[in-house]
Amino acid sequence: MNRTTLSLIAATAALAAVTGFATLNEPKGAGPDDSAKAAAVLPVERTSLLCPAPSTSDIAQTSYTSFTPVTKGTGSDGTAELAAATVESADPAGDKTSGKGDGKSGDTSGDTAGDTSGDTSDKDKKTDKGDKKSEKPVVTPKEPGTPATGDTDGGESPALVGTAEGKFAPGWTVQETTEVAVGSGRGLQGVTCTPADTEFWFPGASTAADRTDYVHLTNPDDSAAVADIELYGKDGALQTTVGEGITVPPHSSEPILLSTLTDDKEDDLTVHVNVRSGRVGAAVQALDDKLGGDWLAAATDPAAGLVIPGIPKDATAVRLIAYAPGDADADLKVQLASPSGLITPAGHETVHVKGGMTTAVDLGDVTRGEAGSIVLTPTDRSVPVVAAVRVLRGKGANQESAFIPASAPVGTRASAADNTAKGSTLSLTAPKGTAKVKVTASAGSEGGTAASKTYTIRSGTTQDVELPVPSGLKGTFALTVEPLTDTPVYAARTLAATEEGVPGFTIQTLPDDRGTVEVPRADENMAVLQK
Repeated sequence: MNRTTLSLIAATAALAAVTGFATLNEPKGAGPDDSAKAAAVLPVERTSLLCPAPSTSDIAQTSYTSFTPVTKGTGSDGTAELAAATVESADPAGDKTSGKGDGKSGDTSGDTAGDTSGDTSDKDKKTDKGDKKSEKPVVTPKEPGTPATGDTDGGESPALVGTAEGKFAPGWTVQETTEVAVGSGRGLQGVTCTPADTEFWFPGASTAADRTDYVHLTNPDDSAAVADIELYGKDGALQTTVGEGITVPPHSSEPILLSTLTDDKEDDLTVHVNVRSGRVGAAVQALDDKLGGDWLAAATDPAAGLVIPGIPKDATAVRLIAYAPGDADADLKVQLASPSGLITPAGHETVHVKGGMTTAVDLGDVTRGEAGSIVLTPTDRSVPVVAAVRVLRGKGANQESAFIPASAPVGTRASAADNTAKGSTLSLTAPKGTAKVKVTASAGSEGGTAASKTYTIRSGTTQDVELPVPSGLKGTFALTVEPLTDTPVYAARTLAATEEGVPGFTIQTLPDDRGTVEVPRADENMAVLQK
């Protein structure tokens, strides 16, 4: 046997040894059946929220309530702050391209203290000789598990930008609540501050003569955002004059009056905000001369089936507004999830929504003295739609209105801040199966001890649950909802406050708080040596 043959045998044996070692010592989880174990669920480390400018009324009183639920796995460090957005004109001459024709623009005072990019440079912390001034944060939370509050008065309050990091980030929520005693939109107006995004749907807006509706666009970033606003009525898309290419300068907010975008007067509109460049927070403020007003939050993404939770049991009128993006028509079965089960409203068994058009249906006092939620399902083929309802309470001159958009389910967890022992109602809906839900009332903003209760929500029902109340409660408290089963649960919270005989109220849905994120695991894998 010559040396060449011996060398070849040796090399082959060495390669076999290496290959055998790699095969026998392949790490666990490398196989295809273990791919589901590749990610760890960890708390988010940073959350940004945007709150629109609350009101133009000189007698408006606005409160802000910040809350972060206690989350396992977070560290001991963190900060959270909610402060005025800094106005920076896109044109040095002051000629803005947004808000055309409405005579309004973003507030000209304030300071960037909660920039979602994390850039808080020294120049933004100092007082300028111009129209910017240094301001303290409106709200600065101290500890997770306890709400923090702040307030402002009058019609000059700016939009707010907030950032939470570390232990304050997972599930951070901020409630903006405004009381207006008289005038257009009088009553209670509430909105949950939202993260920035690139697309929003608002079924339920209007350009009718007795309505004054604004789309508020807030840009948290260092560069300008460019957005299009599209309006869809009963006959399809409305011709708009300045709805395209609206520029929102960095760190600013622009209220766009809908009636300046079109000459058409429509009772029921669907507003589509599509952001071409950058990202914004968006909400619609709907003010009625006779029926009060409230904020219309963005509906959940278009889907074939939708749930609109938390219609108050004393609702005197409910109006359903739906829109089908695209050319396909949608036929929807309408059901009410009541405390006793799913029922079909007489005379409103189905609704036909034409593609590209907004459809509105008056359901009357559909709840008939009981808590309820609207459940929409396709009758045949699945066509994505967006939907919301307008709810009225009271009678005659003492009526007030609020809006409930179709919502995503609670998911893992959701919270609602700014609750009181007598003025808050939590509505839970389980349209597809029986669910168990844990509800925790936090410590009070000024004192008290947290309390929890567990509820069973039967399949196809809606229940207004008796809230746990913190012992020794002082101030307001937050509610945290956590499903204990895999059955989808939908939730909404109603705040009520009667002023001078007018039943003021506002309703916020509770989708998942996105307090956790899946982080891929990285392991050493010697199997790659075989390839």
